Amino acid sequence: MAFYLGCPLWGLKSWVGRFFPPKTKPRDFLSAYSRRLNAVEGNTTFYGLPSADVVMRWRDATPAGFKFCLKLPQVISHHKQLRACQAETEAFVARLRLLGDRCGPALLQLPPSFGAKQLDQLRGWLEAWPADLRLAVEPRHADFFGAHEAELDGLLSQHHVARCTFDTAPLFSADPAQPEVAAAQARKPRWPARYTRTASFAFVRYVGHPDIQANQPWLMPWAARVGEWLARGDDVFFFVHHPDDTFAPDLARHFHSLVAARTAQASLDARWLTAQPPLI
Repeated sequence: MAFYLGCPLWGLKSWVGRFFPPKTKPRDFLSAYSRRLNAVEGNTTFYGLPSADVVMRWRDATPAGFKFCLKLPQVISHHKQLRACQAETEAFVARLRLLGDRCGPALLQLPPSFGAKQLDQLRGWLEAWPADLRLAVEPRHADFFGAHEAELDGLLSQHHVARCTFDTAPLFSADPAQPEVAAAQARKPRWPARYTRTASFAFVRYVGHPDIQANQPWLMPWAARVGEWLARGDDVFFFVHHPDDTFAPDLARHFHSLVAARTAQASLDARWLTAQPPLI
C-alpha cells in the first residue's frame, strides 16, 4: 500500500521561490520536484517518445520510491487508435523498463472518438500489453459513461487494468471569465467522475477549482475515499491539476493534509510539507 501524489508536470518557472527553492534552474526541476512529491504524470510522452538516454536521466534524477506515470504516445492512442501500432507500443514499453523501480502505471488516454465500436481494438491491444506493467485507461466517449460502460469495465477488470477516474467537476464549477479557466474548460471533458475500481490500484486525475479553498466540497469526499482504499492495502495514484497548473503544488499540499488527517496509513513522504521555502 502506498499513496502516490503528484502534478501533471514536474516544473514551471512560476514554482521557483514557492514550491522550489529560489534560483532553482530548469535543469534541476525534476530533482527538486521528486524530493517534494513522489509521483508525476508524464504528459510529455504523449507528444513524442523520448530517447533512452533522456529516460535514464529522468530515472537517475529521482530518489528510490518515486514513480513516473507516463502517458502513451498519441500516435498509438489517437492517430492509429490502437491499430497496427505494435512497433510503437514496444518502443514505449522499452522506455518504461528503463525506469526500473521508478516506473508507475502508464496511462492510455483514449480519444473522444474512441467508442464501443472500437472495443475490439482495445481488447486486442490489451492482450499484447505486458502483464507485469501496470496500466490505467481513461475513456472519453459517451458510450463508456452509459450503455457500454459495464462492457468496458469488464474488459479492464479482465486484464487487471485500472479505469482512470477523471474528475473535472471542480473546474467546471469555476467562472469561465478567467482566461486560464476558460482555456482549461475548453480542453477538458465534462463527463461525471466514475469511481469504479477495475484493478488492485486506483488512478485518479483531479482538475481543481482555481481557488484552493473552493475545492473543499470535492476534496473532502476524495480524502475519505482515498483513506478507505489505503486502509484496504491498495496503492493510490492521485494527480492534482489546476487550470494552468501554477498552483497545482498548493492544491496537492492541501489534499495531502486532508488525507493525512484521516489516516495514518498515507505513505507519501511528508518531508516536502516542511521543505523550505514553504508553499504559499
